[in-house]
Amino acid sequence: MARIGSFLVLLYLTYALTLCICDDDESNYGGERGNLFPGFYRSSCPRAEEIVRSVVANAVARETRMAASLMRLHFHDCFVQGCDGSLLLDTSGSIVTEKNSNPNSRSARGFEVVDEIKAALESECPNTVSCADALTLAARDSAVLTGGPSWMVPLGRRDSTSASLSGSNNNIPAPNNTFNTIVLRFNNQGLDLTDVVALSGSHTIGFSRCTSFRQRLYNQSGNGSPDTTLEQSYAANLRQRCPRSGGDQLLSELDINSAGRFDNSYFKNLIENMGLLNSDQVLFSSNEQSRELVKKYAEDQEEFFEQFAESMVKMGNISPLTGSSGEIRKNCRKINNS
Repeated sequence: MARIGSFLVLLYLTYALTLCICDDDESNYGGERGNLFPGFYRSSCPRAEEIVRSVVANAVARETRMAASLMRLHFHDCFVQGCDGSLLLDTSGSIVTEKNSNPNSRSARGFEVVDEIKAALESECPNTVSCADALTLAARDSAVLTGGPSWMVPLGRRDSTSASLSGSNNNIPAPNNTFNTIVLRFNNQGLDLTDVVALSGSHTIGFSRCTSFRQRLYNQSGNGSPDTTLEQSYAANLRQRCPRSGGDQLLSELDINSAGRFDNSYFKNLIENMGLLNSDQVLFSSNEQSRELVKKYAEDQEEFFEQFAESMVKMGNISPLTGSSGEIRKNCRKINNS
């Protein structure tokens, strides 16, 4: 544990230095990205990124799994109404929370860390940094703190004053979706097949619940037979941890080789038919173009890192609220004056 802690501290320091020397001029980002640019808070809250980074670093040091949880929150937020912090809202008044949707119920986590980030930002710069931006930064920092790539995050999002339970149920890809359904749901957000494969690589860290992959082990096609694309010894191991009934919340690593480190091992697993979720394995088994991307990222981690960073920026720019739209919430869990 001491060795892991030292590794995280080293990553944190290296990352902080890297951000200080990167160019974040508005001219490089304005216009085409809806007025989002990395230096958005340069004058109004110059320590914003440092504050987010510090809170996330402490959270990940306490529990490495939190990095994957924060990245998942960002993904589930952006696929519903755009990256507007709607997922963070609790049920209140006219708001029906997205936290109780099928993709989020009993699995979305990390909200307390977002609360901690927001409290620190409000203490430093009241009414300035949106929850949507805080979550987007937290997702980037989570990748970096587990060994993954860094990138400049375009900022300037504002927070929604609404949530969409139906959007959360219908827009977010499910673990047992077919390849075509997964691609369609990404396409609906303006993301292409390269983005699908690269962003799925975030499953190199974190865990998944038994209920999300049980079908593959026992009844993949409704005929009582397991998924034939699942490597047999790996399947046998999973059955030890995921029974035919019960144990829905039992966890297994998304990447059996390095669940706590962001690398390209996930893609190597797919080639060996050892992807945990159906939505993972179909990237290798169901389509030639996606199969070639899996092979490329398995062979070249830097290529994966570069594309992952590009795709994360692209996803983070889905339908942002900017200018006078939305608001800057004081509390990420509720709209102002509610």
